[in-house]
Amino acid sequence: MSDDQHAPRTATASRDIAAPAAQIFELIADPAQQPRWDGNDNLAEAAGGQRVRAVGDVFTMTLTGGNVRENHVVEFEEGRLIAWRPAEPGSEPPGHLWRWALEPIDPSRTRVTHTYDWSRLTDENRLPRARATTPDKLQASLARLATLAEPGVSDVTSR
Repeated sequence: MSDDQHAPRTATASRDIAAPAAQIFELIADPAQQPRWDGNDNLAEAAGGQRVRAVGDVFTMTLTGGNVRENHVVEFEEGRLIAWRPAEPGSEPPGHLWRWALEPIDPSRTRVTHTYDWSRLTDENRLPRARATTPDKLQASLARLATLAEPGVSDVTSR
């Protein structure tokens, strides 16, 4: 089981959240909010004032281990889609991508799909962590996001 060359290199999870897409998107597009809902328990903090607004934006995040990442926004549609590629400061991204897609179901409910794609990851040292980022970890982020976005939610289980 040492060769995972043909194993999936993308993890995806979805959840319907009882909140408007714009409200949920604010929690995702503002890096200062991200540690509040991170199901990987990997994000420590981000300075305020870095709200993502376009492809090409770069926001900085400090990880729980103290390392800093520059996150290069590569997909963006206000209220609907945001994706970024993390990198060490001053370096090119090594090839993994975090994506959030929001699909309004109605004015007060949104289907949120969270994807981690490491199909282009080139840094061998990052492969163990990439393999450990499973749909369950992504679902944990969705559950925490729902807790923050939905009024009166206390149960963070999947719907």
